[in-house]
Amino acid sequence: MYRKLEDFINDWKYESESTLKIFNNLTDESLTKVVNQNIRTAGRLAWHITTAIGEMAHRTGLTFKTVDSNSPIPTTAKEIVDAYKEASENLLAAIKSNWNDDTLLVEDDMYGEMWKRGTTLGVIISHQIHHRAQLTVVMRLNGIKVPGVYGPSKEEWTSYGMPAQE
Repeated sequence: MYRKLEDFINDWKYESESTLKIFNNLTDESLTKVVNQNIRTAGRLAWHITTAIGEMAHRTGLTFKTVDSNSPIPTTAKEIVDAYKEASENLLAAIKSNWNDDTLLVEDDMYGEMWKRGTTLGVIISHQIHHRAQLTVVMRLNGIKVPGVYGPSKEEWTSYGMPAQE
């Protein structure tokens, strides 16, 4: 749970940049490629990450421009990147202009439970990380290079002249 807005803002900036780093490696073709009937496509995962920002934040009373969670998955990776950037930037702007540290203790109905806003912000970040990890697996299955986020990826170790970590 976040107790200071500045802590969330710093974490969100890093995680948002990390998500964009991954999204920027997606190809238009990869968005719809089915690797298994029980696994979401890269496009569905990336779009879910994007639309969830507004869907979750709007439940707290924040209002900002974002994409509707029921809108169709775009056909290009650029559209997803652009929509994600806008939702991410608008979330930060809305929080900065409407909330303070005390606001993080306010409780909202989130999916039938009462969550403090500091908890909701933590869930927004954790949710993104969770689905971003799923996306990287789908990317590997599609033969797409995965960039490192919390350290070098397998491919990046090689570019550093080191054996890939196993």
